[in-house]
Amino acid sequence: MNATGIVEKALRAGREQDGEALAALMAPDGWIEWPFRPPGAPARVAGRERIREFLAGAKDLIRFDEYRNVVIHETTDPGVVIAEYDVEGTVVASGAPFRQTVIAVFRVRDGLIESYRDYIDPLPPLEVLNAT
Repeated sequence: MNATGIVEKALRAGREQDGEALAALMAPDGWIEWPFRPPGAPARVAGRERIREFLAGAKDLIRFDEYRNVVIHETTDPGVVIAEYDVEGTVVASGAPFRQTVIAVFRVRDGLIESYRDYIDPLPPLEVLNAT
């Protein structure tokens, strides 16, 4: 499967909050990174097992209901794929909805994700969390 196919599977796993499926797509030493994040959130989670643990805990905070306007960009490097999309989600504790814009850069090698740099807009879910 090419890098675009791997990224499409990763996005599906993310939307479904299937941490097991997403972790299985990661290289054993791969990482997920958030250059823009709310206070207290990690900048990076490295290693397949740590990613699996992190994702298991994250679904207690927010739920992703739908990804809209998904655009996948292939690059001149066949291992680099950029995805952009809007998230419709819900804060689990309050049931309050939020919208979030995402641009993510994936680096794929040998059928596994080496790095997943997730440029989320952290403000919408943070604003909803702070309002509750």
